[in-house]
This record gives sequence, C-alpha cells and structure tokens, in this order.
Amino acid sequence: MNRGILYALGAYLAWGFLPVFWKSVQIASPLEILSHRVVWSLLLVVGVLAYQRHWRWLTAALRNRRILLTFLATAVLLSINWLTYIWAVNAGHIVESSLGYFINPLVNVVFGVIFLGERMRAGQWLAVGLAAAGVLYLTLSLGALPWIGLTLAFSFAGYGLLRKTAALNSLEGLALETLFLFIPALLYLFYLDSTNQGVFGHTAPLTTVLLMLSGVFTALPLLLFAAGARRIPFSLVGILQYTGPTIQLLLGIFLYGEAFSSTKLIGFGLIWLALALYSGESLIRWRRTNLLTIAQA
Repeated sequence: MNRGILYALGAYLAWGFLPVFWKSVQIASPLEILSHRVVWSLLLVVGVLAYQRHWRWLTAALRNRRILLTFLATAVLLSINWLTYIWAVNAGHIVESSLGYFINPLVNVVFGVIFLGERMRAGQWLAVGLAAAGVLYLTLSLGALPWIGLTLAFSFAGYGLLRKTAALNSLEGLALETLFLFIPALLYLFYLDSTNQGVFGHTAPLTTVLLMLSGVFTALPLLLFAAGARRIPFSLVGILQYTGPTIQLLLGIFLYGEAFSSTKLIGFGLIWLALALYSGESLIRWRRTNLLTIAQA
C-alpha cells in the first residue's frame, strides 16, 4: 500500500504545484499554452505506447462508434477544464480555481445520483448541502457567481463520469483524447507562428523548453494517479485528493498575494466543513465494511 500512497500523493503534489508551471510560461496566451499541452502530451503518450508496443487497442477503439463519441466528449470537457484553469491561474484567480477542486468530489457524488442511479447517504446529503450553502454565500456576498470554480468542478466531474464508464484505461484514453484535439491545436500553433503571434521559438529558450515539457507535466501526474488508485482503497484516494487544491490555495495566497477576505474564509469554511464530513463519513463506512468482511472470512 505504501507505494500506492506515494504514487497518488505524487500525482496530487504535481497538480498542486502546477500553477507555478503555468505562471512560468504566462508570456504565451492561455490558448497557445493549451495547444502546446495537447501536442506535447500526445507525442509523449505515443512514445510510451511505442516503447510498450501497445497498439492493439487502437484499431478496436477506432472501429467502435460509442468509444469514439465518448472520448470526443471527454476531449471537449478536458479542453474546457484545461483552458479555464490555465487562464484562471495566469489571470490571478488561483484561489478561486482551488475552490473548483475542493467541491469537485461532492459534484461527483451528485452526478452519481443523477446519472448512475447511486444513492446518497444522510451524511453525503448534509455535505452536499453545506457545500451548496458555501457557494451560495460566496455568490451573494461577493455579488458574482464563482464561475471559475464551478466550471472547473463540473467539467472535471463530467469528465470523470464519462471516463468511469469508458472502455479504455488511463494511458489509452489520454492518447485518444489528445488525438482528437491534436489537429486543431497544431493548426492553431501554425497560425500563430505564420502571423508572428506565437511565443514558441521566438522568446527566451527556457520558455520554449517549458512549453515542450507541458506534455510531461500533463501525462506524468495522470499516470502516477492511475498507478496509485489501483493500489490503495478509493476512500484513501478521496482524502489524498484534497492535497492538490490545498497547495493551490496556499500558493495563491502566500506566493502570489491573491486576496483572501473574511467573506471568502466563511464560504470556503462551509465547503471545508462539508469535505470533512464527507471524508469522515466515507472513511467510517469503509472501516465498517472492512471489519465486516474480516468477521465473515
């Protein structure tokens, strides 16, 4: 289990510190950064698949209409999530971005009820209600819907819902998603270069290298997460996932000096209380299930 914890924690630490990476290439526009992320991610994933000689799945996937439509949808949701996050980080909204990933687990629960027919327990209903109260308080107090956090939460929850029922694993799925996005991304990069609007190759060499590394910073955490999630209980994954947004929140406040008013503290506090309730309830239920299994063995 220790190795699984390290893999999962490594993924969440990487996602937590990702704002530092996007800030380092903010001379490029968010759409240019996104395009590089897509292009270099696909090239990296293709390299991994070539090393593994793992191509048999691709022919079957390309002949299956349901798989193609599913991963076209996940590609769209992923691009919305990535673009919103990159823009938000470089526009000085890291704190609000962290909100999206704090409430994402609770949106997942609601989506499970709506789309998969799952039943929510009393503790989960209370947690979702507290989180909704936190979002409502932020909306009324700040005079605006926290759309960045909600866009990130709902796009990633929709992505997770589709991937949960998809037929491909993490690596193959990322390959197909980035394959759908590759041509538009590459054409956009060629357009920027032909109109002298692109940053790649036309600014400091370090920026060019970092843009190329965006594929590593995209694929590596996903692969670590997939490896970790297979080795540890899902309830533990649920607790570890708060590492990422916590780091993002701290970076936004203490490294980049974003405002965190008493109003935001109250709204976030309600959401943190909801997450504590949700995680505690899930952990207690997991322990009871394990003890029951052991007693029946």
